[in-house]
Amino acid sequence: MTALAGPQPALDRRQPGVRLRVVQMADAEALAALYRENQEYLRPWEPERDDAYFTVDAQRDNLHDLIEAYALGEMWPGLILVDGEIAGRITLNNILRGPLQCCFVGYWVARAHAGHGVATEALRQALDVAFGALRLHRVEAFTRVDNHASQRVLRNNGFTPVGTARRHIHLDGRWHDEHLFECLAPWDDGVSLTPPA
Repeated sequence: MTALAGPQPALDRRQPGVRLRVVQMADAEALAALYRENQEYLRPWEPERDDAYFTVDAQRDNLHDLIEAYALGEMWPGLILVDGEIAGRITLNNILRGPLQCCFVGYWVARAHAGHGVATEALRQALDVAFGALRLHRVEAFTRVDNHASQRVLRNNGFTPVGTARRHIHLDGRWHDEHLFECLAPWDDGVSLTPPA
């Protein structure tokens, strides 16, 4: 876990202004401020949060848990940076090994950066992590059926719809249906468990 305390190398490939890096404990203050600024904007898409969640202390606790899960190989908790400033979060969650070699991706971008291709580029880079460094075979994503912007981000990154899960998630005071999307690794040949050496 100590290795995660310092700066992590950032992933910066195609779009110069957007890059990803693993969260750090030092991000608590900036994340708390970003969450507060976007609290109403994110409300329909995020689980219910009490006021304490938007404090620096709560973000420190959250970051501690994320870093611990990262150290155990259970997730890849990333920040989305635009020109060096935190603009959102992207996480490869519930990493499963063995015969599955998969994870779920979740992401959000601050209102100020929505509609500018930031989420699309961030997801592209997160897929590079999933299929490259993490050597996963499949990434899945759920999106509310009415979240057309997120569905565009997924489709723009090669995700295909699998089906609809009825009343799958409780957000904004009620249960919502969600579409399940999947993306297979570019090295998938239908046989190999992991990418070629």
